[in-house]
Amino acid sequence: MRHVPASVTELSRIGLLAELPGEQLSKLAHRMRREEVGPGQPLLREGDEGDRFYVVLNGLLSVTQNDRGLRRILKPGDYFGEVALAMDLPRTASISPMTLSTVASCDRETFDEFIRPLFAE
Repeated sequence: MRHVPASVTELSRIGLLAELPGEQLSKLAHRMRREEVGPGQPLLREGDEGDRFYVVLNGLLSVTQNDRGLRRILKPGDYFGEVALAMDLPRTASISPMTLSTVASCDRETFDEFIRPLFAE
């Protein structure tokens, strides 16, 4: 699969990432993989090992838990996957696209370098 990076403009609309200095945001954008996902298949499954952090660029995604059902709806500007990476836990919920959606994701190394420090504050 061809790597399509996310754009700085797209990432700057994510509240959490908006606080990154321009140069860091630019490096992060280059390392984030942008992809279109459609309804049908879960993007993440509860209980799976977490190895990527995601941001929602457009579309709507549902967050469900096996024992509690629908927890919330993710919209553009939201992010997910940080709990599994930050705490080294299995995925705490399943995430499924409800509409054609665009997400951008990064691996654990990129998360640790750029994003984890944003949660430490």
